[in-house]
Amino acid sequence: MYFGVHASSTASVFYTTPPGVTEAHHAAHKNVSSKTPILRHLCQLIMSPIKANLQHIQREIRRAAERTSGDKTTILSASYPPISLIAVSKTKPAAMLRDAFAAGQRLFGENYVQEGIAKIAELADLRAQGIEWHFIGPLQSNKAKLVAQHFDWAHGVDRLKIAEALARNRRELDGSDRGPLNICIQVNVSGEASKGGVAPDQTLALAKQIVALTGIKLRGLMTIIENTPDEATQRAQFLLLRTLQEQLLANGIALDTLSMGMSQDFRAAIAEGATMVRIGSAIFGARDSAVSGEPSSAVVGETR
Repeated sequence: MYFGVHASSTASVFYTTPPGVTEAHHAAHKNVSSKTPILRHLCQLIMSPIKANLQHIQREIRRAAERTSGDKTTILSASYPPISLIAVSKTKPAAMLRDAFAAGQRLFGENYVQEGIAKIAELADLRAQGIEWHFIGPLQSNKAKLVAQHFDWAHGVDRLKIAEALARNRRELDGSDRGPLNICIQVNVSGEASKGGVAPDQTLALAKQIVALTGIKLRGLMTIIENTPDEATQRAQFLLLRTLQEQLLANGIALDTLSMGMSQDFRAAIAEGATMVRIGSAIFGARDSAVSGEPSSAVVGETR
């Protein structure tokens, strides 16, 4: 799902209204809803928890975007990009992802390669309908081939060796019309030893090496910030990622993605210019760490 806000007019503009829905439709729906509280309550009872959770997150994203449009500390332009929601579905069965897809969700994130590939195969019928698969988190060389073969995005690239392996294996997909693999460089903006990612002062050098590779396309930067409830700290770390993006843009490296923000901190991420937020437990519920069958990491793409 995609959300957007423009700062060029007094009214915020969002990309969430279904085609053909007019103000008259909205007014009629509001009128019926206000007069039929029992019917509205029954609809809420039969709505799937996943759909309800998605709708709640969508509202929160819209509110955060609205606040950002009036935030003088955040630089926005008339072409401010829409915000994409990645539903992080690790350890959850494919049936739950199908429910989310039916509710309108299109972008799904996985942290475990084998688990993700199994879901991609089970939901192969949704490929033509627009489902998109994102691999998030640490990536080892021995898994690069599988990620290159099956996923649309890789968010955890922090070494040239990994980028080269992804590029080589993507190029070797015989007869594939899927195009290059989209990647984000993961940056360790908090400086924590437990976090993956390239150091901020090494980001530009790595980006220059990656853009020269064929088979992959550098789309942007990704980070996982310190786990803290302090909004000032959250925003400072997200601001560092946005500053790095601006540095790369100034050096002629075209980027359109800032993948930052999870269940606990996505509002602060949006305030600092996030174009992708990665939310899992707030959509699918708490995770069972024993499901994947793969070793877990202390820090992956959405753990809160």
